[in-house]
Amino acid sequence: MSHGVDLEETGSTTAGGLALLGGRLSGRRIAVGVLSSLLLTAHGTWSVSAAQRLEVAIDGVVLPVLVDDLGRWVRSGGRQRSELGTWLSLLDPSSREGVLKLLQAPVLTRRSFGQQMLRSWAAKPLLNALSVLIQVDSGTTRASDLVLETLERLLSESSSVTTLDVLEALPVDSLRLDLDALAQAGQRWQQSLERQQGLTRELARERLDSPLLSRSKLPTANVHRRDLGLPTEHRRDDLNLQIWTPEQAQRSSWILVMPGLGGDPDHFHWLADGLARAGWSVVLLEHPGSDSQAIQELLEGRQTFDGARALRQRLDDMTATIDAQARGDLPIPGDRVVLIGHSLGALTALLAMGTQPVSDLTRTCSQALRDLPLTNLSLLIQCELAAGDVLKALDRPKQLEAVVAFNSFGSLLWPDPRPGSTPPPLMVLGGTLDLITPPLDEQLTVLGSLGTHPSSRAVIAEGASHFSAIRIEPNASPGQSEDLFQLSEDLVGVQPESVQDIFLGEVVHFLQQVETSEGLKASRHGLRDRIRWHRLNREDTLDLVQDLQ
Repeated sequence: MSHGVDLEETGSTTAGGLALLGGRLSGRRIAVGVLSSLLLTAHGTWSVSAAQRLEVAIDGVVLPVLVDDLGRWVRSGGRQRSELGTWLSLLDPSSREGVLKLLQAPVLTRRSFGQQMLRSWAAKPLLNALSVLIQVDSGTTRASDLVLETLERLLSESSSVTTLDVLEALPVDSLRLDLDALAQAGQRWQQSLERQQGLTRELARERLDSPLLSRSKLPTANVHRRDLGLPTEHRRDDLNLQIWTPEQAQRSSWILVMPGLGGDPDHFHWLADGLARAGWSVVLLEHPGSDSQAIQELLEGRQTFDGARALRQRLDDMTATIDAQARGDLPIPGDRVVLIGHSLGALTALLAMGTQPVSDLTRTCSQALRDLPLTNLSLLIQCELAAGDVLKALDRPKQLEAVVAFNSFGSLLWPDPRPGSTPPPLMVLGGTLDLITPPLDEQLTVLGSLGTHPSSRAVIAEGASHFSAIRIEPNASPGQSEDLFQLSEDLVGVQPESVQDIFLGEVVHFLQQVETSEGLKASRHGLRDRIRWHRLNREDTLDLVQDLQ
């Protein structure tokens, strides 16, 4: 799943600026009344054209400035001598550096699908929050619409857009940049980042098991792959399935794998091949309308995207495939099914566990979105789906044996354990560099709520990201890929193939224990290919979440 803001670019830069700015602006060290009167005397009447007027609200003081002066001051690194520079020099060095970083930090980039995200439901909270920070005198045009139009135009002309770019481009009579509100938001964002970083620190304190957990040794039996079209009632065209089977089926269950938003079956060949070699028959499911082709059409402006509709289709795809296997229309052996999903595919699998989400998500979402969740973009997705009235649990399929959820989310849906029958075994997997579905707020919270089965567990890899589970196969040209997800190392995280190897071994270990009805007792902590990873039971997971609240 790829959404909106390029977190790996903006997360650290913006957070750094916000932290410095949030440390505390030093205007209170100056006689605010005297400073205000000086400013009013010096700039009581503007003689510049309307498009150049800007007010900067900072620590209770309003500084009238020229947008061009602000741009020159920022681009000089705060060194330019000017009247504006004189006023901003009254800030302490850390706050001044924070202002510079905030104005220079990218708001959106093309690489983050910014142009398409701007027209999505998830853009509304972002634009509303930006409209509070950058207030405009826009006449009859809504401020958020004006900001939207300006961002789209800027992204069509440049690969990235900064806050300063927006200020310089807004076609309005006057602007106000509210750095006080930005500082308050910065403090909240910084606290959220610190919580996520706290998880990494806590896990780093764990002693590695001795001897270290060994690399899983998977069988080397031949695996057969074939493609199949499955007719369904809810789709005009057949569903495309990739079927991976071992020479001799050794398991009583089969596995259904569902990619995330914008994902394809090809991204998970590594998982299907490994599980098939371990004796399971595996079906990789394609989801037309929310696969890579659909996202490519979205990027090219040829279609819009409806998240609620996509999830409904995915739930129907999953149910139709399970029912077809049970009827014998899908030639896959097995009396039980294991559901594996990545991101939005993981949410689909979690809903199949049959536990109803909380009923009143409107108020929950209002609170969650008020703080502009840039460190957990899944909150935007959960609230979009809630607004689409699609977040309803399915009747649990009677064949369901277990659920494996890569980079899952659902903290707003299942914040606490829900009453009812014991759910099937649940395994959640994530990485400490994931700011789309961060493990502390998402995977570990969901495990605490839904993972009450004794075999349930979390596996967290240090340095892994939201995209570590995606395998991109290069074409003949070195360093190139035909895939939509041409992701940099910053987004993929460290050593993705090693992370995938760890995850594969852990999935096999989990499924073997599910087969033998063996519960997970002690948590384990391993090192493989210089990557630290952690297998956590539910008790230790709950303790971690509570300690880092």
